Amino acid sequence: MTAARPGMVTSPHPLASEAGAAILARGGTAIEAAVAIAACLSVVMPHFCGIGGDAVWLVADRQGRQRCFLGIGQAAETLPVYKAAIPLRGPASTVTSACAVDSWGHALAYSAAHWGGTRPFADLLAPAIALARDGYVPSRSQHFWFDFRRDEIPQWGNFADHFSAVPGAPFTQPGLAHSLSLLAEDGYRSFYDGRLGKLLAEGLAAAGSPLGAADLAATRTREETPASLDYRGLTLLAPPAPTQGLSTLAIMGILAHFDLAALLPTSPLRYHLLVEAVKQAFLDRPLIADPHRSEPAPWGFLDPQRLAAKAAAIDPERALDWPHPYQHGDTVFFAATDEQGRCASVLQSTYFDWGSGMAVGDTGILWQNRGAAFSTVPGDRNEIQPGKRPFYTLNPGIALKAGEPHLLYGTQGADGQPQSLSVLLTGLIDYGMTPEEALAQPRFLLGKTFSDSHDSLKIEASLGEAAIEALAALGHEVAPLPALSPIFGQAGVIGLGNADSPQGAHDPRGEGKAVRPQAIR
Repeated sequence: MTAARPGMVTSPHPLASEAGAAILARGGTAIEAAVAIAACLSVVMPHFCGIGGDAVWLVADRQGRQRCFLGIGQAAETLPVYKAAIPLRGPASTVTSACAVDSWGHALAYSAAHWGGTRPFADLLAPAIALARDGYVPSRSQHFWFDFRRDEIPQWGNFADHFSAVPGAPFTQPGLAHSLSLLAEDGYRSFYDGRLGKLLAEGLAAAGSPLGAADLAATRTREETPASLDYRGLTLLAPPAPTQGLSTLAIMGILAHFDLAALLPTSPLRYHLLVEAVKQAFLDRPLIADPHRSEPAPWGFLDPQRLAAKAAAIDPERALDWPHPYQHGDTVFFAATDEQGRCASVLQSTYFDWGSGMAVGDTGILWQNRGAAFSTVPGDRNEIQPGKRPFYTLNPGIALKAGEPHLLYGTQGADGQPQSLSVLLTGLIDYGMTPEEALAQPRFLLGKTFSDSHDSLKIEASLGEAAIEALAALGHEVAPLPALSPIFGQAGVIGLGNADSPQGAHDPRGEGKAVRPQAIR
């Protein structure tokens, strides 16, 4: 029997972190704590995630089990004929089912089968139900994204009826509280073929969505073997296709060919190599698609010879031109580890901030617009088809050392996720930084973003004027942004290298935190 040590959770909202830590304090498993966090985040961070969206899980334990749960909703069986791109908002963007709740149930079944989990589903939802019913004070992030979209909101149908908040006042969501209560009473499949599913099917049909009751009933989580890559003596795990976890691993496989530790953490050459590794990996990313509905790539994304060739293609003295567009999206990362070292690393999302902008009927559930990530170009590997899963940006991570969980990590940010993870992981592994130090490092984003339509390299000014000028001299079109800018997303880390206690943190760019269960007993 392995020795017990304190557990820990990390999430982007203190109320969610405290709910997860409370489950650990009562002897719950990491998965049970993660479900409690997931449910709370669906209430207190409605601008980034919700039960009308999806979730991707990585789980691992000290006994050598590692699994990925792909809670990704599939495209509707009956689709319109597309003559242009899929709309980004409104009922026409709600073309994929929502699999987050099914992923919760799938994860809990795994917890019961392999980790001895016994917590009733209703107990895990109770904190979220209370927050939706009684209210909470919205975060700065929630107010920011509501204000950012204020001019668009009148076009989003009934959105304002459910998500308008008064600064400083408790924000209640009675419709969502009722929906979560139905899940607590009937079980998680109520979302798909029970009382709640009936309400959702009626609301989707009334709004004009192509999704129907049969699409909800067919929604299921896929359990897969994680993709993996060795880096500096650690094994990095990531979710497989259709996620961009393959891109994150490819970036690290390219960087393995450079002695980053010989460079200062703020060296312009370090950042140049990170950016160029991202470019090389992203050149292959368009080939990532649903492996069950698309032909396999003509070569392995993580083939060592291919990664070595990509590393050799990097010019240390010149940036590769980069005209490729940036894909937008927002999400939440959270993680948990329990006393037995069992771990869950999770991302949950409704794709864009505020998803489709469409609340389904009176359920209080905001539906995702993840289907807008599909292509409508005939023959494209990511072309929308009935029942197909879209290319997916969510990619939580776990690093193993000698086969046991060593690091849990992930970040918000669509295309920015692999980019931020390159900074985060090299900080943790190559430079031996603490989670707090790694999360505070200057970050970059390559290409167009919602705030800047230029194909520039956005970089935090905390890197330093001299380093930024040196990057410009290498050919990067740099665009400095304020230090700790929200545009660079919110990441989280739990490190398990300390034998006595895990070390964790959440991003200084947000309001989240890591919590040990003892802190709330």
